[in-house]
Amino acid sequence: MEIGQQGYRYVLDADISGFFDNLSHTAVMRELSDVIADGNILQLVEKFLKAGVMEGGRVRPTRVGTPQGGVVSPLLANIALNVLDWHLHNHGFRFVRYADDFVVLCKTEHEAKEALALVEHLLADQLGLALSPEKTKISRFHKGFTFLGFDIKSRFVRMRAKSLENFKTKVREITRRSHNLDADMITRLNRVIRGTANYFATPWSHCGDTFRSLDRWIRMRLRCMKFKRKSQVDNVRVRLKHFKHMDLLSLSDIRTLRVAG
Repeated sequence: MEIGQQGYRYVLDADISGFFDNLSHTAVMRELSDVIADGNILQLVEKFLKAGVMEGGRVRPTRVGTPQGGVVSPLLANIALNVLDWHLHNHGFRFVRYADDFVVLCKTEHEAKEALALVEHLLADQLGLALSPEKTKISRFHKGFTFLGFDIKSRFVRMRAKSLENFKTKVREITRRSHNLDADMITRLNRVIRGTANYFATPWSHCGDTFRSLDRWIRMRLRCMKFKRKSQVDNVRVRLKHFKHMDLLSLSDIRTLRVAG
């Protein structure tokens, strides 16, 4: 890959421990006040942070953290971690961050250790956060690391095993043999197929073989639904054109269109 060719040999794969649960309210409001001058909005956000959570029928006050899954929590996370972005940038590090997931690319192991120390100090001093010792590590780029659902190595980028199993779990739920093989079911299945393909089918990912295998597996599941059993004989009784008439989407076809486009 291009990054490896540019001399980046090490990766700091960092994980913030309990980010949404432990994020300092003071840090959020400090960073937010740097970009918003409207006091009414600031007061509204502060009320949201301190609104509390329902546990066992009672409201528990929240002195730290922002509700994970809350409508504005991702935005507040990005605003709070903006200080980390600038800190790494000002020290000359190359990095990628999405919400609280981030990696720092380094050319030497010493540089990666410097990045680790820099991140640890900033998180503790300014955001009241800490890195997870179990999930934070320095890796060689050619050995690979995981990021946002991908397994990334110097020679390929693929769906990670957990992402693959999550997709299969969703498909299994929709294609149970007790369910009807009808248009409504195909519509629900297509949503899962389209979402997965659109996310993982990028010009730089290597998902072709995986997608073809998953397409065959999905068709096998649908044949099992139709005949209420799993049989090699049944697999040749429902042709591909039948699935096309049902408007079943294909991971491989979506990938081809996206890469070509």
